[in-house]
Amino acid sequence: MNNRVVITGLGVVAPNGTNVPDFLKAIQNGVSGIKYFPEYEELKFNCQVGGVPDFEWDVLRNYITETSLYGLKGKGIAYGIKAALDAWTDAGNEIVSEQPLWDSGCIFGSSVADTDVIKNAINRVDAHESKKLGSRVVEQIMNSGVTAYISGRLGLGNKIINNSAACATGTQSIFMGYEYIKYGMAKRMLVGSCEFVDKYVFGGFDSMRVLSRKYNDEPERASRPMSASAGGFVPGSGAGALVLEDMEYALARGAKIYGEVLGGSTNSGGQRNGGSMTAPSSEGVVRCIQEAMADAAITPDTVDLVCGHLTATIADKMEIQNWVKALGRSGDDFPLVNSLKSMIGHSLSAAGSIETVAAVLQLKYNFAHPNLNLEDPMPEILDAIGSNNLPLTKVDRQIDVVAKANFGFGDVNACLILSKFN
Repeated sequence: MNNRVVITGLGVVAPNGTNVPDFLKAIQNGVSGIKYFPEYEELKFNCQVGGVPDFEWDVLRNYITETSLYGLKGKGIAYGIKAALDAWTDAGNEIVSEQPLWDSGCIFGSSVADTDVIKNAINRVDAHESKKLGSRVVEQIMNSGVTAYISGRLGLGNKIINNSAACATGTQSIFMGYEYIKYGMAKRMLVGSCEFVDKYVFGGFDSMRVLSRKYNDEPERASRPMSASAGGFVPGSGAGALVLEDMEYALARGAKIYGEVLGGSTNSGGQRNGGSMTAPSSEGVVRCIQEAMADAAITPDTVDLVCGHLTATIADKMEIQNWVKALGRSGDDFPLVNSLKSMIGHSLSAAGSIETVAAVLQLKYNFAHPNLNLEDPMPEILDAIGSNNLPLTKVDRQIDVVAKANFGFGDVNACLILSKFN
C-alpha cells in the first residue's frame, strides 16, 4: 500500500505562543520567546536565559478531567496534553469517544520524565516516606506517561508509542506516524513531542559548555543560529503536535487540510566517520536527506524552503554544507533556509515537532519566517550559499515544498518532505 498522508490538525505550546494563532503571528513577526531567569544566575549557570512557554496550569481543566489533573506535576506532560488535544480538535475531532478508536493512534516523543517529579520521589523514599508518594508518581515518571494521558483522554485504540531519539525525536515521531498511515496500518495518527528543560537538565548541558553565555543581559539576542558570533544554544521547552490522516479518510469526513507529508527518512551515521554521541556523521545526514527526497519522489530543485536543525553552535556550518551536498544546490540556487531556534531556543525532544508546526504554517501561508540575530553569518555558510537566502525579515513567497530535518545525540537523523496539498 502507498496511501497519501495529509496534515489536518496542528497544536503548539512554544515560548513565543501557546496556541497556533499566536504562534503564527509570532513567527511571522520575528517575536522571540527567550527570557532571562534570575534562578539560573542564582544557580551559577553560565547560561542564564531560556525559552519557556507562558503556561497557565489551570488551562488544563479545559483538556483533562479533575481526576487526571489531580496530582499532575510534570510540565512536559502538561505541554504535550495541551498541544495534542489542540491538534485533535483543530482537525475537527471530538475529545471524548464512547468506544476505542481502533483506526487512530498516537506517537508522541520525550527525552526524560520531568526530573522535578523524580527528585520529589527520591527525596520521599530517602526520607523513609514512600507511603506519601501517592498513586500518581509512576505514570509521570514513566517516559510513556504523555502518550498514556493523551490516548486515554481520546480513546485512541491503534498504535500507542512513546518515541525518544534526543533532538530528532519530534521529527522521527511524525515520520513514524506517516509510515503507519502510508502502509495501511492506521487511518489517523496524533504525532508530536514535548520537553520541559528543568534546572537539572539545563545544568547538565551548561556543564558541557555548549550553551550561550554571552548575552545573558540581552536574552532576545542570545540564540544565534548560523551566526559567526553564536556562542552555543539556548535551552527551550514546549510541545508540538500534528494530526496525520489517510487522504481519502480525511476527504470523506470533510476535513480541512494544511498540507501533505510527501515522504521522509530516519537513519543513523553509526557514530562512525566523524559521527559521535554528540555530533552527526555528515554521510548519515546527507543520506537521510536524499532518502527522504527519494521516498517523496521529488527532485532537489523543487525544494523551496529548508527548515534546518541549526542550533547556534559550530555545527551549523557543517549542517549547511551537508544540505548543499544532499541537494546539489549552492549559492543563489540554494533554497531559503531558516531556523526557528533563533526565536524559541532549542527545545530538545520537542524541537522537531514545534519546528514542523512552523514549517507547515509557512507552507500553508506562503512565507519564510526570519532568522533572528543573523547580521553576521558564518563565513563558511556565506561561501556555501551566500546571504540572499538567509532571510532577516519575513519573506512572502510561494512555498510549495519544505524540507524539515533534525539531528540528535547518538548520531540519529530524521528528515521530512512536506508539500502543499494537491
